[in-house]
Amino acid sequence: MVSISIIVLLLFAVVVLVRSYRLSLSSALLCIVLGFYLASSKLAPTISDIIGQILGIVSTIGA
Repeated sequence: MVSISIIVLLLFAVVVLVRSYRLSLSSALLCIVLGFYLASSKLAPTISDIIGQILGIVSTIGA
């Protein structure tokens, strides 16, 4: 299991990089690492459900 503090730290770093408009290779790699940690955390099913619901809403809007 992944510690929540690691996820929070990586999420904070990604937010800072995005807000400062410094989208470089390092920020892309950091986002990838955050994704891997989130996928192996307890939050993965919740995130998957939320994304599924958002995609369901978007697909009904476009139809």
